[in-house]
Amino acid sequence: MDLSHVYFVIGTSYAGKSTVVRNLAAKHHGIELNENYHDAKLPELDSREFPNLTYTRDLKDWHEFIRRTPDEYVTWLVNVKKECETVELRILGELLDRPEAKGRPVFADTNICVETLHRITDERHVLVMLADPEIGIRRFFDRPDPEKQFLYRLMLEEPDPQAALDNYREILTRVCSRENYDALLNAGFPVLFRDEKRSEEETVRLAEEIFGLAQEQDTGTERQHLR
Repeated sequence: MDLSHVYFVIGTSYAGKSTVVRNLAAKHHGIELNENYHDAKLPELDSREFPNLTYTRDLKDWHEFIRRTPDEYVTWLVNVKKECETVELRILGELLDRPEAKGRPVFADTNICVETLHRITDERHVLVMLADPEIGIRRFFDRPDPEKQFLYRLMLEEPDPQAALDNYREILTRVCSRENYDALLNAGFPVLFRDEKRSEEETVRLAEEIFGLAQEQDTGTERQHLR
């Protein structure tokens, strides 16, 4: 694949990945591949090839999902990300073959792992966005996302809601660990830290500088003036 016009965003929860991808695509007439874009392929996936991704698709009782131990959940999540990478690269390949994608930038909030990104692209095409790990643990259920509120309701339906909530908090603590944070911080790609005082427009400008898009935009503006 020719990935010269593809820009990847990775990082932790609550760092603003989806927002910056959406805003960059809108500003640069680009193509947005936002959070969990692999879901587009989910209905057609073979459960034998993608047992972890199809686990939730084929789940009969969602209470089983929240009753898993932290060890079970983290193991499943690691395997999900591996399967996501396969599907997301497949989607990307199909997208780049379409005539309407030619010459347009693609912005992807992706699950592709750091090691693979180092193989397929360079540091000017990957942005790591980080938020304090404690934010993801403390504020997980504060978001109005339907998926998060659905999980929260399931826990309240459990015989011991507090035990269910405590179990999930432990899961979040492991997922949002300092170890995972440091691995992304030291991944070898440019990093943007969450800053509550920074506007979305300012974040977009910083991302443009990292991706080299600000310079391209300035050049395009100069050409328009020359005409």
